[in-house]
Amino acid sequence: MIQGKTNLFNGFEVDSDLLPSGEKEFRHSLSVALSEWKELGLSLIWLKVPPTKSFIIPIAVEHGFVFHHSQQQYAMLTCALEPGTFIPNYATHYIGAGGVVIDDNSHLLVVNERYRRNRDEPFWKMPGGLLEPGEHLRDGVIREVREETGIDTEFQHLVSLWHGHTYLFGKSGIYMVCRLRPLNHDIQICEREIEDCVWMPLQGYLTSPYVADFNRAIVEAAVSPAALHFTDMPGYPRPEMHEFFFPPQTPNLEVKGMP
Repeated sequence: MIQGKTNLFNGFEVDSDLLPSGEKEFRHSLSVALSEWKELGLSLIWLKVPPTKSFIIPIAVEHGFVFHHSQQQYAMLTCALEPGTFIPNYATHYIGAGGVVIDDNSHLLVVNERYRRNRDEPFWKMPGGLLEPGEHLRDGVIREVREETGIDTEFQHLVSLWHGHTYLFGKSGIYMVCRLRPLNHDIQICEREIEDCVWMPLQGYLTSPYVADFNRAIVEAAVSPAALHFTDMPGYPRPEMHEFFFPPQTPNLEVKGMP
């Protein structure tokens, strides 16, 4: 038999560890299970298939399952047993983070990426990149700056947020820029990604012809008094699961990084 558990939304999640190990056995078990699931009035079946049992996929498709998403470790299929059943989309966005790193002498850490549209002239921007699965914003932006430039930093506050569409693989993207304080100054670039990295005078960056207006606006926002700071939120005791950013004037919240 095909085993699993029901969820809060009247769906059934198949236990992929207990799937039958042969095609004939699975085909028979699936036919029986679909009849039982319909009698129970279930709305949606979730079937996670590991690569070691990929023979299951064409059989499941024959019985009305469709692809939902896939990862290296599995392919997820669904079967709606009721017309009009709501099936939530898989992840729709990439999340990225960049760092505005300004030292005590008003010098800004900027990079010129190796892969850019016009290789005949520099294009100075802030270091940054995509967050990894399960990674907090603060940890991710510090890691990206360190990987690209060799500079260790301390998170100060959230500066701005960009939201756009038609990004990698047709997904949307969210990019957040953070103000960071440098903890060292010895640049060691990642030569695979970065062609050059310098500490540039802040005013020189704002007037450089090799800077996009969008990046200029980000730096101007980073040095303005308005900011969102990392905040402890009452009722959320697990910091490894959540991050909150609020203005420092928000009452009844402890804002980190503020005197």
